[in-house]
Amino acid sequence: MRATSPVIVGRDDEIGLLGDALDSVRRGSGRALFLLGEAGIGKSRLVGACAYRAYELGMPVLRGRATSTGLVVPFRPLAEALASRFRAAGTPTDPELTPYHPALARLVPEWRRGDSPGYPETVVELAEALLRLLSVLGREAGCTILLEDLHDCDTETVAVVEYVIDNLADLPILLLGTLRPEPGAALDLVRSAERRHTATVRELGPLGEAQVRTLTGACLEAPPEEIPEPVHLRLAERAAGNPYLLEVLLADLLDTGRLSRTEDGWATTGQPEGALPSDIVRSWARRLERLDEPVRELLLAAATLGSQFSVTVLQTVTGFEDRALFAHLRSAVEAGVIAPDGAAPDRYAFRHSMTAEALVSSLAPAERASLARRAAAAVEDSGQPLDEDGRQLVASLHLAAGNRAGAARRFADAGRRMLASGAYGSAVVLLERAHTLADDGDKAPVAESLALARAKGGDLDGGLSLADALPPVPARSEAAARRGETHIELAWVAVMTERTADAARQAEAARALLGPEPPPGRRAALAVVDGHLALLPGHGRGPRDPARTERAVREAAETAEAEKLPVVACQAWQLLALLRREEGFDAADAALERMLSLSTEHALPIWRVEALVRLGANAFMRTGDASRLLSARDAATELGALMLTRTVDGLLAMNAVLCARWEEAQEIIDRWERASARVGDLSAHRYLLLAGATLAAHRGRRREMDRALAAFRRAGGEESLLVPLRLGLCRAFGALLEEDRGRATAELDAALAWEEDHPSYYYLSGRYGLRPLLRVLAGEADRAELTEARSAPGGALAWNRQFLELAGAVLAGRAGDPAGAASLVAAFEKASAPFPVARHLGLRLVADAAHADGWGEPVSWLRTAEEFFYGAGVQPVASACRAALRQAGASVTQHRGGWDRIPSPLRSSGVTPREYEVFVLLPERPGNQQIARRLSISPRTVEKHMASLLSKTGRADRAALCEFAAECAVEPA
Repeated sequence: MRATSPVIVGRDDEIGLLGDALDSVRRGSGRALFLLGEAGIGKSRLVGACAYRAYELGMPVLRGRATSTGLVVPFRPLAEALASRFRAAGTPTDPELTPYHPALARLVPEWRRGDSPGYPETVVELAEALLRLLSVLGREAGCTILLEDLHDCDTETVAVVEYVIDNLADLPILLLGTLRPEPGAALDLVRSAERRHTATVRELGPLGEAQVRTLTGACLEAPPEEIPEPVHLRLAERAAGNPYLLEVLLADLLDTGRLSRTEDGWATTGQPEGALPSDIVRSWARRLERLDEPVRELLLAAATLGSQFSVTVLQTVTGFEDRALFAHLRSAVEAGVIAPDGAAPDRYAFRHSMTAEALVSSLAPAERASLARRAAAAVEDSGQPLDEDGRQLVASLHLAAGNRAGAARRFADAGRRMLASGAYGSAVVLLERAHTLADDGDKAPVAESLALARAKGGDLDGGLSLADALPPVPARSEAAARRGETHIELAWVAVMTERTADAARQAEAARALLGPEPPPGRRAALAVVDGHLALLPGHGRGPRDPARTERAVREAAETAEAEKLPVVACQAWQLLALLRREEGFDAADAALERMLSLSTEHALPIWRVEALVRLGANAFMRTGDASRLLSARDAATELGALMLTRTVDGLLAMNAVLCARWEEAQEIIDRWERASARVGDLSAHRYLLLAGATLAAHRGRRREMDRALAAFRRAGGEESLLVPLRLGLCRAFGALLEEDRGRATAELDAALAWEEDHPSYYYLSGRYGLRPLLRVLAGEADRAELTEARSAPGGALAWNRQFLELAGAVLAGRAGDPAGAASLVAAFEKASAPFPVARHLGLRLVADAAHADGWGEPVSWLRTAEEFFYGAGVQPVASACRAALRQAGASVTQHRGGWDRIPSPLRSSGVTPREYEVFVLLPERPGNQQIARRLSISPRTVEKHMASLLSKTGRADRAALCEFAAECAVEPA
């Protein structure tokens, strides 16, 4: 007879907490809750109550559970949770989720593409995609995801859960998890989240004596006071306040007839305290004895397979025919021992994980081992192909049978499969298990794989420490070749994380093992590592020798192709493309085209998209045309390569800035800036922050630029290769829009100094364009310097070429060659067509020289530039153009408008457009002379405007007026 309570007893506070969380999520405020307690304490009952309440509120509910079988399956609880929703409701069709389908395909089979090998997404990318999916599901009423038994889950799931709870505060998502207080990654996460106040943790204690009486009454459908006192006392003592144990012990009393219902209520027969089983194992043993022999055999076999089991595997182990198998399963379900697993139609689960443990423990050790041995043999000899679950199950059965060496080999194989698939956390778990079980002679190969799994999973120090502790092997032996390969792969991981010293040490260790003449393929891989080390500061290999490095990498690329090592070849061609930029972009593109061809031929999708991205970036820099870059983005999105998509979008944002497509640039930056920070993609995050700063600089918005650059510094931008762009493309250009050529020149000089001390293959810092123009205008550069800039690879880029054409025109005009100057201006107009801000700024910069030397159309240029910058709200340049027109004796158009730019409070106070031009500069607290220079007006006029502003705003002094201007945070429109 079953004895289960229809109500939850003793958990009113927890039910109230869950209700408050659901209400909060409906208002759009995300919550993360964890229920912590021993097995059987009532966690799952509370989860069920939460699910029921969420359903009532119209919320989508997703429910998944980790497996307690010991199998390591990455993301299993998450996949089950999504399947529980999509099986009934179908997969969502929102276009917003389309870019995330490839990343989520690991969890949602419907989004897998048979014609593409897919992209091995990082855990963080998958977590961000899951967060977007849950946000879409919860858009109308909120969304609830329930994850049970997290103490048994894989490390990848723990990482995803950590990411989600850290980022759901402003999203309509409730994450409710349950776990036992057992040491492990899940408990560490929960305690950490509690300390960081990103999650609420509720520990479930045992029920009190009164609550035990109430629960017993609920199970028996009787008032608590009618429970026989001996029964209550014994249940309170033996169950220790654990609801599940109480129900099992109560069921045993009912099944044996020691507790029965009479006309006068519930009564005991005999002495319940003497007849009750001594522990839960004996209780289940007695329940088994009362079942039919075939059902008992089926349940013991099922318990050997774990708390959840596949019907197919169970049939293989037991040998039952279909009809008998399902009849016995129905009997076990009716007895309340097992239930269908809602996550998969082919699976059943014991009603509680303790049930399976108790059933197995009821057997003698020799009987348990024999049953596990027979089960392993049945599965392995079935002739059916085994999936990953089946392979790990066989390993667990061998371990239960006492075959430690056989289990170690199988766990090691499973760990290496996880390593190859990119599931590094699960690989570590399996390989650590194998390492513990392996014989001494087998430990070293397992440790090598474990070192790689740790390093690739983010624990490079742990991987290096394990590699350092490996026992020595004879040089140039088979074991040495395998060990050398391990050191090469560790060196590559260190290179990718810019751990220069560690990468060099691992490369040397590989060489020591492989000898002076390593096999060609490994020699090529080492050459690629050395090539990257040559680019990194502090590599300790003497002065840079680009030509020697390029020759070595070229030889590595050819060798890798000959040795059928396409990944190493792609690594080499990618590095070669960067090195060949010093020869010109045609040479760099040739290397990338070879990389593209190889990756396509060998079905390496990620390397193919890498090649497309770099070819698109080069095309954009050479011509200003982003069409090929857009095609690369489409390929990255289709593949699900979110990191590459962010990289391409950063480049597209900067392209939009240079082309003055402000809204497009801002939309891209807003889309990815926070997301890139969340996922730890520092490279993309820094570039997006710099794009935002450059956007502000190119609009003449100094304060916005400074704020963005402060964020850039906080993100480590000053230690990145983007420093020259910050100095030249951003700050120097911004200084020119403030009519401060001295500061612009200083910034450009600083960029050049940085590039002299660091290897740099990025050519938009001004070294090959804007700086030569300013030096020519200042009379500091001659034609030889200009020719040198033109002949450099950077001089061929469209952004730089426009400034070099103007510099050449100035030199031609100064030399008395107006026709030559006109020809160069025509070339400038063609090159500058995609870049309207740079185009008009260039015309303003050279107009004075053209007027002085009598060439070109300086008055027309100034009028065009003045109109453009006035309309763009860049008043310093507009004012300078008006002043230059006056000096040239030309008429100046007076803009009597501009009232719409003035905020309403200032406009109602009578502030004029001319006064407002002064007002917007005041947050920087400039002096009158500085304001006069920037607006090209006299200091006396500035004084008049300042006095008028003090009067109209009611501020007591200049400091108060500057503070008021800063508070308004007014920027030019």
